[in-house]
Amino acid sequence: MLKDRFRKFLPVVVDLETGGFDAVKNPILEIAIQLIDFEDGKLTLGQLHRHHIKPFEGLEINQDSIDFLNLDLNHPLRVAADEKEALLDLFQIINKHKNLYECSRAILVGHNAFFDHSFLLAACERHGIKKFPFHPFSLIDTVSLGVLATQQTVLARICKELEIDYDNDQAHSATYDAKVTAEVFCRIINEFDKKA
Repeated sequence: MLKDRFRKFLPVVVDLETGGFDAVKNPILEIAIQLIDFEDGKLTLGQLHRHHIKPFEGLEINQDSIDFLNLDLNHPLRVAADEKEALLDLFQIINKHKNLYECSRAILVGHNAFFDHSFLLAACERHGIKKFPFHPFSLIDTVSLGVLATQQTVLARICKELEIDYDNDQAHSATYDAKVTAEVFCRIINEFDKKA
């Protein structure tokens, strides 16, 4: 059972794209969650959910971040949700998945997981969201798993070592990065469990 593998924690892969590196001053611009399922004794990728986010009013957007992400916040096809609305939607999805696997809490999995976790906590504080689905401080970081399994810390290099396809042209979108990070997470955990 998935709940037994992670001490009743449900692993959920999260990736954010942001308008800078300061969780209090800079806004979330994109968020994606990749759910993890458990089939035939192995972790597998479940559904992926994402939102483009309207930058929270009053927060600063660094142009360098926008340029790096190649984002056009005013693109007519960029359908963006309010930050609070998007978070509540994704938290509800996480809670349903958590209940499906009889887990007590979700645990955030990410590449440099502290970064994504800190932005989520700051956003919840902004909106007075009390029911945060993730553990408040425990995280699973694929940087640490990657360096253990491959001696690499960069996501693209970890993927190369694990023979997971990685497309630089799609990188740095929350949807793509969440999916690839989930593939890395599942591959490393499944290989470890197979040898255990």
